[in-house]
Amino acid sequence: MRVVIAEDNALLREGLVLLLTSAGHEVAAVARTGPEVLPALLEHRPDAAVLDVRMPPGFRDEGLRAALEARERMPGLPVLVLSQYVEESYAAELLGGGASGVGYLLKDRVGRVDEFLEALDRVAGGGTALDPEVVTELLTRRRDSPLDSLTPREREVLKLMAQGHDNTTIARTLVVTERAVSKHIGNVFLKLGLPTGDSGHRRVLAVLAYLNGR
Repeated sequence: MRVVIAEDNALLREGLVLLLTSAGHEVAAVARTGPEVLPALLEHRPDAAVLDVRMPPGFRDEGLRAALEARERMPGLPVLVLSQYVEESYAAELLGGGASGVGYLLKDRVGRVDEFLEALDRVAGGGTALDPEVVTELLTRRRDSPLDSLTPREREVLKLMAQGHDNTTIARTLVVTERAVSKHIGNVFLKLGLPTGDSGHRRVLAVLAYLNGR
């Protein structure tokens, strides 16, 4: 996999380069400031981009704005965001672009190397990888919506689905049967007015698209 990294912190940047190359991936380019991100993405057209949100010179949203513009020019460009904070509006804007091939992880909560690599693989393959705190923000962002009709268990299932987990993983996490998970998912789609027959990654995209008002 060819990856472009956008990160201003030298230690984290070099750590990512070492990690990815050790895992057999190719780091096509490294961006250290916001203005460097878009040219690097357009020039190298990587299989995935790993980037921070706040980068020099303004430390606001330079990295993500560059990624959003790149996805407009290269539809479907997989983007995995690494941030220190839950930037709700940024996450919503990124996911609002269709949610395919996007991830948003919090730096301080990535506990294991294999978790990060699995998330990157999932995003590069067109899937999603969202930190639970990001999902919680998205779930609570909308008020007076059909989400309010979900039971606590159904909300748990929805959050795990939005993180990209399959039925087996959800069942194991919640310590219930897969049949129970399927029933909860059916109820979720019914209450949200979404297709009940869809499965796999498409159902996750449908949920995320709904949460973003699409």
